[in-house]
Amino acid sequence: MKEVFTMKIAITGKGGVGKTTFAGVLSKVLAAEGYKVLAVDADPDANLAMALGFPEEKASSITPLSEIKDIIAQRTEARPGVIGQMFKLNPKVDDIPEKYCIEHDGVKLLVMGTVKAGGSGCICPEHAFLRALMQHLLLDSQEALILDMEAGIEHMGRATADCVDAFIVVVEPGQRSIQTLKTIKKLAEDIGVKKIFAVGNKVRTREEEEFIQNACGDVPVLGFLSYDPDLIEADRCGETPFNKCILYTRQVEAIKNHLLRLIDN
Repeated sequence: MKEVFTMKIAITGKGGVGKTTFAGVLSKVLAAEGYKVLAVDADPDANLAMALGFPEEKASSITPLSEIKDIIAQRTEARPGVIGQMFKLNPKVDDIPEKYCIEHDGVKLLVMGTVKAGGSGCICPEHAFLRALMQHLLLDSQEALILDMEAGIEHMGRATADCVDAFIVVVEPGQRSIQTLKTIKKLAEDIGVKKIFAVGNKVRTREEEEFIQNACGDVPVLGFLSYDPDLIEADRCGETPFNKCILYTRQVEAIKNHLLRLIDN
């Protein structure tokens, strides 16, 4: 019988490197192999549903958790918009995933949403609620949890992913994404995440592979994803690359196998 690993993986990187597409296809690959997959869209610019192939009517029915203000107020015992009040730092959240997850083709999706502060008073209770939920999800007995983080490094300062097993940083053959990788590595280590891996994306040549491999230094590179025009076509048609982009999906499968070997070790 094939051994099934428990994986709790946060995927991040500089804006525009392709992390959401990678997170979506990785989730689909794992689900196709029989894993119970929970994908969490923690990017304020939420579009993981499209990368997972959710039909438009299903995707439009999603309620981002940041919008359930009445529940947040009840669980944190805070009054909305009141500054300087006391509130619960660890509110009850264990019932939230089943109520607000939607499922399609074997993948459950939870959308975190974003907290907007513009004139709304203190947002500390909202952050406490979302952080408690994040910790619950990442500590729960899921076989595979894939967390699509917001682009950049701001979320690292909030330590919203301090309970994951590993970070995968998606990079492209350029200095800016490599610099983001190095910053994420330092901040991830500061919050206790020791396993940090890289995936090279939009690679066209062997020279670009070598550039990424060398630039990542002591960060293990799980594999490379070729520049694939079919990804643009899939996006135009609103389809998941898992079904449309055969080369890309096979490369994600190879990266997943490498990741499993490293986690097992």
